[in-house]
Amino acid sequence: MSKITVWFIKCAMVYFLISIFLGLHMAISGQVYPYMPIHAHFNLLGWISMMIYGVAYHILPRFSGRPLYSEKLAEMQFWLANTGLIGMALGWMARQSTGSTAILIVFSIIEAASALLFVFNMFKTIKAAPPAVK
Repeated sequence: MSKITVWFIKCAMVYFLISIFLGLHMAISGQVYPYMPIHAHFNLLGWISMMIYGVAYHILPRFSGRPLYSEKLAEMQFWLANTGLIGMALGWMARQSTGSTAILIVFSIIEAASALLFVFNMFKTIKAAPPAVK
């Protein structure tokens, strides 16, 4: 596996564990849980999306019969995805304590940019195979 695949999959598992502990904390804390959005985002963007990114970077180039369009874009996407997600968690905390959404908005944009890089890299990687010669 490429290093980017390994990085994404390892991060996915770390976010999965963090999500489990946040879920346990939520269950113990009672009905009002201020960090529900962090739990949800670590599950969806951390665990699920990071796993999808890692598996996609491994499998989709092989399925298309072409190399990954840009390893550099994949690495940039990795750092943006993690920076965006951790920043969003801090943004949710800031919103809870101060009511300000500025941090959340900035890091949400970074996370969205990460997803756009992934889509661009995959579109450039997975092109239709030439028709089979008969």
